Amino acid sequence: MGRKVILATCSLNQWALDFDGNLERILRSIAIAKSQGAKYRLGPELEICGYGCADHFYESDTLLHCFQVLRKLLESPVTQDIICDVGMPIMHHNVRYNCRVIFLNRKILLIRPKMLLANYGNNREFRWFSPWNKLRHVEEYFLPRMIQDMTGQDTVPFGDCVLSTKDTCIGSEICAELWNPRSPHVDMGLDGVEIFTNSSASYHELRKADHRVNLVKSATTKSGGIYMFANQKGCDGDRLYYDGCATVAINGDIVAQGRQFSLDDVEVVTATLDLEDVRSYRGEHCHPHVEYEHKPCHRVKVDFSLSDCDDVYLPTHQPIEWQFHTPEEEISLGPACWLWDYLRRSGQAGFLLPLSGGVDSSSTACIVYSMCVLVCQAVRDGNSQVLEDVQRVVNDVSYTPRDPRELCGRIFTTCYMASENSSEGTRNRAKELASQVGSSHINLNIDMAVKGMLGIFSMVTGKCPQFRANGGSTRENLALQNVQARIRMILAYLFAQLSQWAEGKPGGLLVLGSANVDESLTGYFTKYDCSSADINPIGGISKTDLRSFLQYCVEQFQLTALKSIMAAPPTAELEPLTDGQVSQTDESDMGMTYSELSVIGRLRKISKCGPYSMFCKLIHTWREALSPLQVAAKVKHFFQMYSVNRHKMTTVTPSYHAESYGPDDNRFDLRPFLYNTRWSWQFRAIDNQVSKMEVGNGDHD
Repeated sequence: MGRKVILATCSLNQWALDFDGNLERILRSIAIAKSQGAKYRLGPELEICGYGCADHFYESDTLLHCFQVLRKLLESPVTQDIICDVGMPIMHHNVRYNCRVIFLNRKILLIRPKMLLANYGNNREFRWFSPWNKLRHVEEYFLPRMIQDMTGQDTVPFGDCVLSTKDTCIGSEICAELWNPRSPHVDMGLDGVEIFTNSSASYHELRKADHRVNLVKSATTKSGGIYMFANQKGCDGDRLYYDGCATVAINGDIVAQGRQFSLDDVEVVTATLDLEDVRSYRGEHCHPHVEYEHKPCHRVKVDFSLSDCDDVYLPTHQPIEWQFHTPEEEISLGPACWLWDYLRRSGQAGFLLPLSGGVDSSSTACIVYSMCVLVCQAVRDGNSQVLEDVQRVVNDVSYTPRDPRELCGRIFTTCYMASENSSEGTRNRAKELASQVGSSHINLNIDMAVKGMLGIFSMVTGKCPQFRANGGSTRENLALQNVQARIRMILAYLFAQLSQWAEGKPGGLLVLGSANVDESLTGYFTKYDCSSADINPIGGISKTDLRSFLQYCVEQFQLTALKSIMAAPPTAELEPLTDGQVSQTDESDMGMTYSELSVIGRLRKISKCGPYSMFCKLIHTWREALSPLQVAAKVKHFFQMYSVNRHKMTTVTPSYHAESYGPDDNRFDLRPFLYNTRWSWQFRAIDNQVSKMEVGNGDHD
């Protein structure tokens, strides 16, 4: 009868401009799909060149090399007898488009350009591409000679069209088109398209996976159909981690789920589905020609079937419940996978982390440990690529990692940099955590370097600055803190560059940072201190989430040293101790709690609030705890801190993107860095509102 189809979608760890590696991973995914009986293979968005090419999309070389890779794919015996759907940029009539190229047996069937571009969050597709705005319109695309010679075709269909096989009809969506209120799958479904494909480059954010899954399910709940979702996976060269989750759904039910986080460069998800299930679902739920007027899709016909005649005994995939990770698991897995990609692709020999014994640096240490757990597990599971990579990192081709602590000892160095203002408690907490994760731990004292720096200043100026506790001014107090913090950065890079050399080993270490998203938001860190690193795995994560993550690590990894770290008050330890005890705390310095900062951060970025709008919302949110006057003071204090310190975001360490309210100045949160910090008009609006509320309350009383 021929009505059951085997479809394959995949998650590939592509790397921007790595044309050799990207080609190899695409071919491997096609081979796996064929071995599992699939007749259609769907890959991620722009998989040939990698999604993160950014301004390299402007270069003609990028377009040229993509076509060269496409030719390799067309001529490969691996791609025969299966419809292959790959992504690459294409220039048509001197306009650059983000495209899907669908081919079969050395013939290009159609090229489908992206119609609705992503231009929000970290996405800037309008910078490099134009949308295809011609609904249901198809033109001829003249192929380059290198492709003509291979396919024997001069032109192929280019535009808003669908693929009609002998047994079904397939239509494409590309990434953001699923998120758009005018998603193409709606009209395609009404016109009889039964299989929808979505090639995506969707990056990880905490608590985002359910939104994506719900969109995939809803795409076929309304009018039936099969939905295939492919995604990139891994770090392809910047702050983002693309989090896989290759998916197949039918009639609103998920039937196949790929992993969100893994070290596998290639993951293929296949599903066997019955087209008659789509047709019977639509027979009851959908009557398009009665209810809607729509222009029919342009169909490109191909003499090929996805199903076989004898498929009665072929079992179909049944609905499953999607298994979501908790936020703590996401923090443990996402940044760990990102760190591994960065380490193996950077050519460095490991990481160095200034470990202070506080929550932030301990969280970074735990993520490195989690990475080592994943590496050891991948090797046990037979992942030859991970084994090859780790052997190259440690410079030992005979090495096989089995224990995460032992692997940490080879690739992870932690360093506690004490000063006269450091407490014994933080020193011991850092030492105990380093012992439990297995890092190579260094204890050193920076007082000699601090005194040397201050000695130079005193020799030149004849002045000797003092801490506030010793009668100094606020400016002196801050400068003395900054000297300590910046010397720690210099020492971190010195040890990262030379500690391997000192032990007779090749290579250098990547310096890891540990400033959280809330501190970045307020600028509560020293510019060019040890938050200035090569990369920062926690820079997009809130303090509140990091505390929950550490509790998870206590239970998941038995890192009991974290209990005392979580119990201690957060402190920079840059001011003198009082009777041997810490007198300086982060929340006191900032003038607000970390939980308050998380609320403010979300209002500023996600809710697009300026000072006045934020005040108007917070008087309701915090009405049980704070008066309008107190709320006004908090809002003003935040915006003054934020605007005074915004310049620090121009030099902040590249951080793993994890939060939708992150202040990353690179691409995500574009703002000025020289503000009028008085905010006179805005604050006056707040003051006027407070006065009205106080008068109103007085009248009411």
